[in-house]
Amino acid sequence: MDVVMRYSVLGIKLPIVNEGDDLGEMLRGEVGGGDVLVVAQSVVSRAEGRVVELSGVEVSGEAVELAGETGKDPALCQVILDEGEVLATAPHTVITEVDGRICANAGVDASNIPEGTVTLLPEDPDASARRLREALGVDSGVVVSDSAGRPFREGAVGVAIGCAGLEPLASHVGEEDLFGRELEGSVQCIADELASAANLLFGESARGVPAAVVSGLEFGGDGTVSSIGRQRADRLFSPGRW
Repeated sequence: MDVVMRYSVLGIKLPIVNEGDDLGEMLRGEVGGGDVLVVAQSVVSRAEGRVVELSGVEVSGEAVELAGETGKDPALCQVILDEGEVLATAPHTVITEVDGRICANAGVDASNIPEGTVTLLPEDPDASARRLREALGVDSGVVVSDSAGRPFREGAVGVAIGCAGLEPLASHVGEEDLFGRELEGSVQCIADELASAANLLFGESARGVPAAVVSGLEFGGDGTVSSIGRQRADRLFSPGRW
């Protein structure tokens, strides 16, 4: 059988990233023209200083109530409230919306960071991707990724929260399938698929691989992840639909 296409994903180990560290400098030379660099949100957030000490958080009554519902620390609940809109709660989880993205706990993460501190999502992940792409000095794509759970399946997968140097969506509408039928609604989320491919190498623990280079694929354009979220009226699963 002929192999018609092949791509590779190469993980990059990095030391612990702290506020003010130059990710572009740390990753320059690892990425070639035409490659796509995928970087975990956690290191982008730490480099940008998006870190909160829970001991310094002033807790509101709403946060105390949310803590009672979820079993979470009240200070952590306050940070979640400050970062996103609460849509629903589940045991040990707060379902939130942050800039049009539905995620758990407003993306606030206590893993891979010293005890008593949490990381927040980058303020503008698309802008973070653009800055990193400029710092690399090559014509490459950049995806900022995060891991996310799914409402109807166990386990987390990588998703894109920011990108630069590529179009996050690829429409196949109007193309023909194997039997000559015209496709009417086939749109592929390239950015999420790149994030998931890299997340296989990142893992969810102390592997120390927060970046990966995807080579062998061609992507054009320069879109943003912030443009691909469904509007509330178009969401497939919304309050009142069931």
